[in-house]
Amino acid sequence: MQRNDVHDEDRQARAIAERIRLERETRGWSLAELAARSGVSKAMISKVERCEASPTATVLGRLSGAFGLPLSVLLALAEREGDRLARRDEQPLWIDPDTGYTRRTLSPGNGGQLELLEVVLPPGVRVPYPASAFSFQHQQIYVLEGRLDFMEGTRSHQLLTGDCLQLGAPSDCVFVNASDQATRYLVALTRRG
Repeated sequence: MQRNDVHDEDRQARAIAERIRLERETRGWSLAELAARSGVSKAMISKVERCEASPTATVLGRLSGAFGLPLSVLLALAEREGDRLARRDEQPLWIDPDTGYTRRTLSPGNGGQLELLEVVLPPGVRVPYPASAFSFQHQQIYVLEGRLDFMEGTRSHQLLTGDCLQLGAPSDCVFVNASDQATRYLVALTRRG
């Protein structure tokens, strides 16, 4: 076996170990709970997560089944695990063709627990979202520049530069920039457990 092949296998083993640990912790499961759900011993899961043992296809199949993920998805997520750096010029940017609203994904595309977004809301723009858009995530909004009027169900929040709002239970929301300057804000998202 060549040196590069060994390096690639080590990197892949570490990525799989990290993905298994991340999937378990994201769900708030202990090693014992994952063992009970998967039929894989707690000791084996611990060794896999510490990269002291390489999981067999059977072990990976049981673990992915416990997570409710197809094995191919678990492995694809592990492959992306090494992408921990997202350079500005490589970050995905989406621009709403109707309003000019921009949404830049700041977080690396490795499926981490936290996702960061930078949004620029042009002057006079109003962007509504249904409650279903918030049902699977916790969200905080931090205003970097400008003023943001945010309607969360029946509640109205006026956010200024430096203000941070943690959203409550999922409800219909509206982001509004009633000013004559662009508003730039950061959105932090985590999955609901």
